[in-house]
Amino acid sequence: MISSAQNPSVKRLLALQEKSSLRRETGLFVVEGVREAERCIASGFVPETVYLCSEIARDSAALRSSLAALPPGGLVEISPRVYEKVAYRGGTEGVIAVFRSRDLSLDSLVLPQNPLVLVLEGVEKPGNVGALLRSADAAGADAVLVCNPLTDIYNPNTVRASLGALFSLPVCCCRSNEAIAFLKERGIRILTAQLQDSNPYYGVDMTTGTALVVGSEAQGLGDAWRLAADAHILIPMSGIVDSLNVSASAAILLFEAVRQRQEHMKN
Repeated sequence: MISSAQNPSVKRLLALQEKSSLRRETGLFVVEGVREAERCIASGFVPETVYLCSEIARDSAALRSSLAALPPGGLVEISPRVYEKVAYRGGTEGVIAVFRSRDLSLDSLVLPQNPLVLVLEGVEKPGNVGALLRSADAAGADAVLVCNPLTDIYNPNTVRASLGALFSLPVCCCRSNEAIAFLKERGIRILTAQLQDSNPYYGVDMTTGTALVVGSEAQGLGDAWRLAADAHILIPMSGIVDSLNVSASAAILLFEAVRQRQEHMKN
């Protein structure tokens, strides 16, 4: 039982939560909460260490099975006081686990015929990245390409906001030029969400292999994507604002692709 927040193991856990450089160096990331840990395990990730506060932990068959397979020292019992120190939020049922990350390169990505791909360029806020992953998962997207990332994909806020979609989706991190070349080589149409020189999204065909590209909250899309695009699309606005949050915009576009594909299958 660890009852002090000064314990080296607890300090390492806090450092993994706070420092993207350490996550990259070690290839480890932190998942907080029973639901999130269960989804991570279900997607094939294997926990390296599980920090468990038994006094508040909820029973979980998936976790029970993983705990039995942990190496010696892999299960770390912590006191409620220490748990309060290391937990980012309440209601996570006394479980914080450390997992090893996967290969996030384009070389590892295999796509089906006529894929639906979401591309993010330079999205800054971890919570937005997590929300975008949730939308992609809900729409049944085949992959998410995170280009020129300005936030660590395994940032605790991204992990939390994705509600497990980060684990179940094929997610690749790369440069924009690499993603453009990858999509062009496979004949996947590139549709860029932008205000200039664009047509309403619902008038553009999304029934074939399609990549929907959204840009950062502050800068939008870079010129490379605008030039590479097969079509520029926008969401018509009727109010006083001229843009939506990037995660809301992506959700609208993704589910338009779903609608078109479902209609196409009927015909």
